[in-house]
Amino acid sequence: MSHIEPFIAYGRQHIDQSDVDAVVAVLTSDWLTQGPAIERFEAALVAATESTYAVVVSSATAALHIACLALDVGPGDLVWTSPNSFVASANCALYCGAEVDFVDIDPVSLNMSLALLTEKLAAAKALGRLPKVVIPVHFGGESCDMAEISALARQYGVRVIEDASHAVGASYGARKVGSCEFSDITVFSFHPVKIITTAEGGAAMTNNPVIAARLAQLRAHGITRDAGQMDRASDGPWHYQQISLGYNYRMTDMQAALGVSQLARLDQFVAARHRIADRYDAMLADLPLTLPSRKTGRFSALHLYPVQVHQPSKRLGLFNALRAANIGVNVHYIPIHLQPYYRHLGFHTGDFPAAEHYYAGAISLPMHPQLTPKDLDRVVAVLREELR
Repeated sequence: MSHIEPFIAYGRQHIDQSDVDAVVAVLTSDWLTQGPAIERFEAALVAATESTYAVVVSSATAALHIACLALDVGPGDLVWTSPNSFVASANCALYCGAEVDFVDIDPVSLNMSLALLTEKLAAAKALGRLPKVVIPVHFGGESCDMAEISALARQYGVRVIEDASHAVGASYGARKVGSCEFSDITVFSFHPVKIITTAEGGAAMTNNPVIAARLAQLRAHGITRDAGQMDRASDGPWHYQQISLGYNYRMTDMQAALGVSQLARLDQFVAARHRIADRYDAMLADLPLTLPSRKTGRFSALHLYPVQVHQPSKRLGLFNALRAANIGVNVHYIPIHLQPYYRHLGFHTGDFPAAEHYYAGAISLPMHPQLTPKDLDRVVAVLREELR
């Protein structure tokens, strides 16, 4: 019988006994859904990012949706984002009845191109069709050019939502991603393959108290128990009123307790990812691959380690060879505008060539804190064999 090597996942959660104990403590308490762990997790996120408010929700998709609603995105509005992302980065605007367009990526950083954003905003102003919101995506865990994007947003009267689903634990200059110094709202994801996990879950960070109150209301059916927000006198201590159309986007106490426990090891997780990326950088330097860049002045959370095959025609064979070797590589991302739903909205191949060029050769190699040097050796050995 032939020997089968253990499976190497492209990404996975890291759960230890402290995480298990935190969840069990909630399971044996009086709270399972909305309880004190929610407030503890939100306070821990605020401390970790040096922001003012955190509103935790059931997923990053939910966070993006209510972030758009909190900025009054609706029918007739336009939202721009990056084509190099998961579909949620664009879908959130469609949920609100708005229209979506994209700004192509920089071919080196793989983030939204500052030069193209500058050009597109000037053209949009001339046409009288500026976006209400721009959603830059911190692809792979490295921040976009947020100071410059913020300056452009102020110049043109545009709001900014940072999609930092990949970037929990990242920094931009001296500030943590999530500080919202350069945006109205920052969104995080806590999916199991992300930097920290709450199983499913997300958060919307902001420094604006009005936005924070709106986010909190939207995640809980649009209901308030604050007498100051009610349109008539309260009937008694039990009374609540629905004052807007909200959603059940709440996180459970079990998830929040896991988040608090995970967040305590955030720096450890990100440091491990950097050690792995440094090893990949050294081992892959002589292969016909474009390796991910890391800009000076940024500290990436390194959610992904995406390489680009110099000959895109070899990508499928390489992908299949890695999967056949029990190495769970993936591709991030199929450009959003090439999805059938978005083609039906009028987008075409060739609309955003940098994103399409990147996608044609992209493979995401395994990247998570539990990878061992032996795991990396296996990954690189297959790459060398197939690319020799």
